[in-house]
Amino acid sequence: MKNYILLFLFAGIVTAFNAFGQDEEKKPEEEGYVFTIEKELDATPVKNQYRSGTCWSFSAISFLESELLRMGKGEYNLSEMFVIRHAYGDKAKKYVRMHGNLNLAGGGAFHDVITVFKEYGMVPEEVYDGQVIGEENHIHGEMDNVVKAYVKAVVDNKNKKLTPVWYQGLVGILDAYLGEIPEEFEYNGEKQTPKSFAKSLGLNMDDYVELSSFTHHSFYEEFVLEVPDNWEWGLVYNLPMKEFNEVLDYAIDNGYTIAWGADVSEKGFSWKNGVAIVPEVDMLDMTDTEKEKWEELTEKEKQAALYKFDKPGREKTITQEMHQKAFDNYSMTDDHGMHITGKAKDQNGNEYFIVKNSWGDGGKYDGYFYASKSFVLMNTLDIMVHKDAIPKHIKKKLGFD
Repeated sequence: MKNYILLFLFAGIVTAFNAFGQDEEKKPEEEGYVFTIEKELDATPVKNQYRSGTCWSFSAISFLESELLRMGKGEYNLSEMFVIRHAYGDKAKKYVRMHGNLNLAGGGAFHDVITVFKEYGMVPEEVYDGQVIGEENHIHGEMDNVVKAYVKAVVDNKNKKLTPVWYQGLVGILDAYLGEIPEEFEYNGEKQTPKSFAKSLGLNMDDYVELSSFTHHSFYEEFVLEVPDNWEWGLVYNLPMKEFNEVLDYAIDNGYTIAWGADVSEKGFSWKNGVAIVPEVDMLDMTDTEKEKWEELTEKEKQAALYKFDKPGREKTITQEMHQKAFDNYSMTDDHGMHITGKAKDQNGNEYFIVKNSWGDGGKYDGYFYASKSFVLMNTLDIMVHKDAIPKHIKKKLGFD
């Protein structure tokens, strides 16, 4: 009899415990971020730039691969290192012409990929992967330092004039670290050159433009974005933030992905949690006592309270002035190139962009993360889109056909 009573009591406790657990799981405030995808566009598998400052090439190449998918041309795996190899050569030539007064490093911009495509063509990843130093992933620290030291020595030489072979020496360095560029190769049973392969893809590089939103230049005109990695002095078109925001939504809604250059060094970016946000302290909803407590917190304690990433909250409304101030005072810098491939909302209805990164397929969302609309508007340096991803009334203001 005692055994039956004990079994009955145990069963009751288990039932109560399970019921309690089920109720707890249903509480929305403990769900964390729950995203509902509203638009998801085709993209190729996530790659890994690893220990190389080549995000600009990975993101722009991913963007072009999505363009090929959008156009019904199938899935391609294009070579990021083909771009890096050629861009480094061109960058070095300009560095020498500028007597060393130019940024010479692994960084770059989206238009560098467009320039390489136009001038030199393109090859598949299987033809040129740039991995010849025996490492599983891209590690460019030594190469970056050697290239910089070599080209700086060319500029600083005491001969008072350049030799005709300095560039030949650089080619040797780049070939040693990345491999020789093939003049011809076979792809799908056909002989190709980089230029013939690029032509076969059917992409028109003149269809792609870069857009930004800053007040220190006139709107609806082109300007040189003043960041160190823009060594090519490439031009971007300037839009008011309201219309820039309109382009972001219009592009994704109409099937066009976006190459996105932004600052992810901000505290609101968390790769671990897979989100990027700009939280707002809602002082209006605080009692006087709570306000006093908030003011007494140290800056470190305030930051910890703001960036817990445990659940969605209210975010700042970003203005043109806030964005410009962040750029002017260096709190927003040219930091990382990524690829926007869709839109989503959290359980509170807040808007996010789905972002494909180039840090491998790890992280909470297998190589992707969710950037809130506020984060994107606050931290964007520039984007690259197809011209048709821009609403007609904005294209007209920019002078596009």
